[in-house]
Amino acid sequence: MENISKIFNQQTITGLALLFSFMINRKKTFLAVKIAYKKLIDILPAFLFMLIFISITLFIFPSENLANYFGKENQFQGVLLALFLGSVTLVPGFIAFPLCGILLKEGVSYTILSAFTTSLMMVGVLTYPIEKKYFGKRVTIIRNSISLFIAIIVAIITGIFFGEIF
Repeated sequence: MENISKIFNQQTITGLALLFSFMINRKKTFLAVKIAYKKLIDILPAFLFMLIFISITLFIFPSENLANYFGKENQFQGVLLALFLGSVTLVPGFIAFPLCGILLKEGVSYTILSAFTTSLMMVGVLTYPIEKKYFGKRVTIIRNSISLFIAIIVAIITGIFFGEIF
């Protein structure tokens, strides 16, 4: 019930902001809504494909299995696997964070989840060709290396903070 009221409040605020914008300048508001609609239509096929792909993946690999792969007992092995999986997958945050919540309930440590989400958001093995095209090989390798190092540091600090390391 609480989630429904949050959504309702967000929609109400958005509607009021749109109404306020409409009252100030109708032409710009209509133009903004038209642009937003076109952007939504452009991104919708990729978004739906991604949702379907992730849903199938989560169906094939249930959260219990993922929790076992991440290693409830062996923290080091779990962190390495989490860093690897986070680096080579393309999962948006709105899927990754709820997945981490499920894995946390299954017993996966904060350290491993931290390694997974940080590397997922910062390291881009699959995006390497695109990055290389725009930034060059050297910058892309340096950026990904620094991001991986930061992901390791964040995982260690998280583990220390939650008492899972040392």
